[in-house]
Amino acid sequence: MRKACVVLVSLWLALVPVVPARAADNGSWSVYPVAAQAAARPYFYLSADPGQTLTDKVAVQNRTGEPLTFRLYAADAYNTPRDGGFAVRTADETMRGVGAWARLARSRITVPGHRTVTVPFTLRVPTGAQPGDHPGAIVALDERIAPGGGKLALGIRRAVGARVYLRVSGPALPALAVSRLSVGHHRPLLFGTGTATVSYTLRNTGNVTLRPSAELTARGLFGRTLLERRAARVPAELLPGQSVRLTETWRGTPVLDRAAITVSARAQGASASAGASFYAVPWLPLVVLVVLVCVVVAVVIVWRMRSRSGERTATRRDRRFAVRRGLRDQGQ
Repeated sequence: MRKACVVLVSLWLALVPVVPARAADNGSWSVYPVAAQAAARPYFYLSADPGQTLTDKVAVQNRTGEPLTFRLYAADAYNTPRDGGFAVRTADETMRGVGAWARLARSRITVPGHRTVTVPFTLRVPTGAQPGDHPGAIVALDERIAPGGGKLALGIRRAVGARVYLRVSGPALPALAVSRLSVGHHRPLLFGTGTATVSYTLRNTGNVTLRPSAELTARGLFGRTLLERRAARVPAELLPGQSVRLTETWRGTPVLDRAAITVSARAQGASASAGASFYAVPWLPLVVLVVLVCVVVAVVIVWRMRSRSGERTATRRDRRFAVRRGLRDQGQ
């Protein structure tokens, strides 16, 4: 049951656009920072010094006609390993950033139908907090368990969270790393182009949130350009200390060549790259050709051996004939 809840919380927060025009909303309730206008501040953008305490308010709006009860909690954010989406920890997980530093005035609220409840909270930044970005969210979790679909019929819980982008003052160190680059090459049995699957890990090794881009290039023999394109699956935001495993498909690889592939990632103030290579060889036609060559060589060798054997036999026969003729001549 808990696994189903974790998936839903992560998915909803990951699907909210990076810069939306309205608060986080699932159609039944919304969660957003209190402001003069709800859409004016869809996220909490906060900055603080180590040891400083901030105060703010979060609003939970019930868009249904029935009262809804929520559990409120602060959570740390992370990137999902599969696609790099923005997700948050569940209430039962250990928090080390915003989830540990924020305290809401109320942990459970009931919001009447078509009403909004505002809840203050404080965020105390420890004196030893690391400088840089500490992303998180204020989450409103509906603790009711709804029946899920499918054969397993898992129970599900829904949650909506307003993102918190907290920056602790100090040196900002943007840094990227590209690692574990691997290439899987799939070749046709006969002739024709193949497909390459390029997989790599993109990691934010700095202390600030990055909006990276990546480029995939491939060079053949003598520096020929085989591929040059922008990677399509890079996450919109890569949080500090987070990594994501990404995959790109290259269709139309060369039939016979050596391809050197490079993945180059960039963000404001940071860049990184990694490379790998593979040989594009039509193995089946090549094996058939080698077998044919071997057969031809074997036939030539057998023919030559038989020819030489015939020559030796003829020579011995001629010698015997000459010996007999010499003996007849001596007898006469």
